[in-house]
Amino acid sequence: MALPETQAVIAALEARGFPGCARFVGGCVRNTLMGKPIDDIDIATTLTPDEVIEALGAAGLRAIPTGVDHGTVTALSGGRPYEITTLRRDVSTDGRRAVVSFTQDWEQDAQRRDFRFNALYVDIHGRLYDPTGEGVNDAREGRVVFVGDPMTRIREDYLRILRFFRFHAWYGRGDADQKALAACKALKGMVEGRAAERTQKELLKLLAADDPRAALRLMAATSVLSSILPSVKSLARFEALMTIETEQLFENDPELRLAALIPDDPKIAEQVAERLRLSNALKERLVQAVGKLPRIVSWMSPRETRRAVYALGLKTFSDRVKLAWAGSERSAATAQWRGLLALGESWTPPAFPLTGDEILKAGVPKGPMVGEVMREVEIWWVDQDFIEDKFSVIERLKAVAQGMAF
Repeated sequence: MALPETQAVIAALEARGFPGCARFVGGCVRNTLMGKPIDDIDIATTLTPDEVIEALGAAGLRAIPTGVDHGTVTALSGGRPYEITTLRRDVSTDGRRAVVSFTQDWEQDAQRRDFRFNALYVDIHGRLYDPTGEGVNDAREGRVVFVGDPMTRIREDYLRILRFFRFHAWYGRGDADQKALAACKALKGMVEGRAAERTQKELLKLLAADDPRAALRLMAATSVLSSILPSVKSLARFEALMTIETEQLFENDPELRLAALIPDDPKIAEQVAERLRLSNALKERLVQAVGKLPRIVSWMSPRETRRAVYALGLKTFSDRVKLAWAGSERSAATAQWRGLLALGESWTPPAFPLTGDEILKAGVPKGPMVGEVMREVEIWWVDQDFIEDKFSVIERLKAVAQGMAF
């Protein structure tokens, strides 16, 4: 039974059109059949965008013209968004954008969708419509199959190559569709240089699946992976990280999984970030995660561990431990790796006990020397395992200050 706010949207559309002029479509239908959570609710309708906006307004619902040229209006009902799209057919496509015209034909709308289990419709009464004749079976059996000819569907939008592997990672069971794989391999070169933001979005969604290993292997086998990430030379560390995550019950971390795919080289991480146009925060995380110093090993002493956490910060330390663990051949060291993570999480790095005023009082003149002296004392303080004796720190400051020429 649909929620009241959902019923309100359908009722508004049917009041402007006719019963059955609006149906649920795509992911919400697919996931219901597969017993998976529903994130978004998409609605297809025979009404034009102007009629949709008029219908929502008459019902007191907010309408947002998010993509009117392509037939899409977002309705807000009960604080929840509903993407409503007019039935469409493609007039022309160039692999990136499509010129569409609106239609009243549900079959035509289904034919322009990507996969058969995404071309399913359900009306407000629960009646299911399967225009391709195989969408329901695909959803129930975990098959990711293009609507019609895979080459044609991909040429309409080259990012559908990545969507194929992403959907296979999330919903596929058993062997992948061979016609789809052949088409993805044949057209793999068209993915390179496409909209980086969309490529990034598809890749990170793929990596967020519970277990994307099979999908990544298929991407590597078809050379699709090397088309978007030429720096990926091996899946070994990625696969090992996935095993660790599964065995240790770590949360899915698509960003760290991306880091596991690339070599331990900050320059390469920067190139990947630029290629995918990652956010500054994600770029920084990747660059720090694949850094080489300080070296992380399973046999680090508690003192060495504290120094590493202080130098890197807990997040980067945790990333590097997991990547080093995944890159290690010593599977018997699981308890040691877990111990490193536990120590890092349980230890709160202390604040450096000296202030700029205290350094000036030690006779250090204002200017860059203040920072230099502070760094020298901090290095000593860290080497002393973050000694809490403030008197000893002050004495070290005096010694450094006296030994430096101002």
